Amino acid sequence: MNEPLHALRKLAAQLIMIRFPGTELDAATAAFLKENGIRAVCLFRGNMTDAAQLAKLTADLRAVLGPEALIAIDQEGGAVVRSTWVPAPPAAMGLGAADDTGLAQRTGAAVARAVKALGFNWNFAPVLDLNNNPHNPVIAERSFGADPQRAAELAMAWMAGSEAEGVACCVKHFPGHGDTSVDSHRDLPTVDKPRAELEAFEFAPFRAAAPVAPAVMTAHIVYPAIDADNPATMSPAILDGILRREWNYGGVIITDGMDMHAIAGRYGVGNAAVRALAAGADMVMALGTPQTQDETLDAIARAIADGTIGRTRVDESLARLAALAAKYPCAPRDYTEDAADREVMAEGWRRALTSRGNPHRPAPGAKVRLVARQDVVSDGVSEAGVPAASVADMLRRLYDVDLVTFADAESFDWSALPDDGRYTILASTSRLRYGPHARATWRPDLHVALWNPYQALDIDAPALMTYGFAAPALAAVGAWLAGDLEAAGKCPVPGFA
Repeated sequence: MNEPLHALRKLAAQLIMIRFPGTELDAATAAFLKENGIRAVCLFRGNMTDAAQLAKLTADLRAVLGPEALIAIDQEGGAVVRSTWVPAPPAAMGLGAADDTGLAQRTGAAVARAVKALGFNWNFAPVLDLNNNPHNPVIAERSFGADPQRAAELAMAWMAGSEAEGVACCVKHFPGHGDTSVDSHRDLPTVDKPRAELEAFEFAPFRAAAPVAPAVMTAHIVYPAIDADNPATMSPAILDGILRREWNYGGVIITDGMDMHAIAGRYGVGNAAVRALAAGADMVMALGTPQTQDETLDAIARAIADGTIGRTRVDESLARLAALAAKYPCAPRDYTEDAADREVMAEGWRRALTSRGNPHRPAPGAKVRLVARQDVVSDGVSEAGVPAASVADMLRRLYDVDLVTFADAESFDWSALPDDGRYTILASTSRLRYGPHARATWRPDLHVALWNPYQALDIDAPALMTYGFAAPALAAVGAWLAGDLEAAGKCPVPGFA
């Protein structure tokens, strides 16, 4: 190919999505975007403070990125939301517990209205991973459940709601992240199952969604039955072979973040980006830093020049990306539905509420002891959990509350709690499963699992499960404690009967 490298670098720039720090578009970032011809960015919690700031930031980005701008967000629901002031969507597993496709569709539409008003046209949701591994550290309540058919139905209803409001969805993490016990942000997981089992389970929701999903995000996971040498993100057998050729998928394939340790730490960002595009991805999520983004652009440009990435492949990807941007233009709308959408979300949280082990309410005005974690840090994927004080404030509307916090569950001595007759409530406010010490010795009267429902299996106590910690989740727990709501949800994964 005779094109100069700087021209090929501009071509490469249309095939990557970047992130950047800060809450405004600084001159250096704007220049980097414009000079390279980058058209896609993903914004995270650190880029956002409120609606006015975010609307200005996305408007500034549109002006620089151009008419084919793709501005993305992870607004799944539950703990994985970036804009935390808009109506809070229930987690996918909460919608699975409610088991109502109409509710799922209304939720997807409400999410889309809010993010479109903020200037986004691409939402990296819904999750199609089937969570059948109780020890999965990163999916859990982000999954609609463990049944392939029902999870697909709920996810596609959610997606239809988003589609109706003009926001592109991106199903993830193809071909399935649910049956792992390793977080690909930290290491490279393997799902070692025969092809037939993958077809019946992991693949099924993605195959069902393939005719309608605008985009698919790849998983940084090795599936030895298909490709023992490459994670799905860099596997021609999976991306081109299964998704494109077997399933005839015509939408956009985007990688998960290439800065994740499963990829960057093993393959190097430039090499990994080239391998992903050569395998069939249309866009590389080159989050990282300006330095790693430069490295990625140079590597892709060289690969186009030497034919490692064929020009026909590049043209096909550019056409798919242009079609996505044309169908879902990045044009914000007025958001007049905030109050109505909060009602939709509140309905979802209420209908998701699930009980296990026949929990009993303490009497109004009772003396209650709340035990909860001191810290509510983010795990890097999700937003930080609800503070113990917020849970205590909710309970104080009904009870006399003594709050006890712990720093480390495995060293907290449950037997040291005063034996004073208080009704004891454990509130779980992180995604972490409990270890052997807590499982063996903690005995609350009621366990409120405000995040990961699998925590309810760790503690030998009656439980309420909310599948998330947003304000409407706490409100649903409060309504149950007051006797105004029954916990009618059914947990959509095995082990909770």
